[in-house]
Amino acid sequence: MKTISILGSTGSVGVTTLDVVSRFPDRFRVAAMAAGRNLDLLVAQVERFRPELVSVADGDLAAELRNRLKSVKVDIVHSIEGACAVATHPQAQLVMSALVGALGLRPTLAAIHAGKDIAFANKEVLVIAGELVTRAVRERGVRLLPVDSEHNAIFQCLEGRARAGLKRIILTASGGPFRELPKELFESITVEQALNHPTWRMGSKITIDSATLMNKGLEVIEARWLFGLEPREISVVIHPQSVIHSMVEMIDGSVIAEMAIPDMAIPVAYALAYPDRLPMAHLKPLSLAECSRLTFEEPDFGRFPCLGLAFDALKAGGTMPACLNAANEELVAGFLAGRARFLDIPRHIESVMRMHANEPARTLEDLLETDAWARGEARRLMGVHSEAA
Repeated sequence: MKTISILGSTGSVGVTTLDVVSRFPDRFRVAAMAAGRNLDLLVAQVERFRPELVSVADGDLAAELRNRLKSVKVDIVHSIEGACAVATHPQAQLVMSALVGALGLRPTLAAIHAGKDIAFANKEVLVIAGELVTRAVRERGVRLLPVDSEHNAIFQCLEGRARAGLKRIILTASGGPFRELPKELFESITVEQALNHPTWRMGSKITIDSATLMNKGLEVIEARWLFGLEPREISVVIHPQSVIHSMVEMIDGSVIAEMAIPDMAIPVAYALAYPDRLPMAHLKPLSLAECSRLTFEEPDFGRFPCLGLAFDALKAGGTMPACLNAANEELVAGFLAGRARFLDIPRHIESVMRMHANEPARTLEDLLETDAWARGEARRLMGVHSEAA
């Protein structure tokens, strides 16, 4: 029996994690979970899985949750301190890190310092603080198990293979909903159009990132830290069918791919049970005959500049990836709220990056300072004052 904590239980990955747990009650138990503001879903999760500890976004929500869970024995905490308490729960052996964005940074680091293995679905944590996080992982001797389908695929492809034989990794991308849309129509893209992903069903933030290809850019930076790679060893290819989840190319010319239906339950289950595999009999098996054909194309950096900006940030290093991520989070939120247009996202991110005085990322405080500065600049470019945002 493996005991787990979940950071982000009401998000898409958190919900999938709990679905896997429910299918294998003899293998997993949930000790603690952290969520944001979706109390209706959280109440149902607590009543079903009976964790000992639950965290929500703030004190008012915690009070409401206590009132709604009067008959359930559970400790309720809140805010970032509450999320850190969930991440360091003494009984948890594995922490599913599935909060969205920079919010997951402190709890994930807390879990690592507490000696917990991490099932890692919060790519922004490595984008912001890759060097700090991987150093802590090495020092504490814990495992960082990738959950993003692309990195989980790379992890599987590299399993048992000598790293000296690796030439490069190839991350696949669906291309999002605008892969074939004429560039002149990008100015009028709506939120509804951008949320209509062709192959995956995800939360709103990651779905917009997929539409801009920023999600793939963030995954490039994540891969650099997960697998200890240089930028030249990471490539991206557009694969609209989302059947091949990523590939590795070896120095002898061999290319090894991981293939599966596009369902996050597969990488989630692999990370939870590692090094074992779980029988996912409820999922439709992959039929190559039904796939008919698999196609690939080079990404268009001109139409999707966010991907190029991410490569630029990776090559610059220091605090620049944290700057990129913070600006992107604010601009995606602005687009979803109607304060920014689709093309404002890459335009304003580039402006913020140009203004940023890049420095070595020596401490967590350096990175958090950059994060706050970049958010303020992104809000200013959208015409939103920091105190009102």
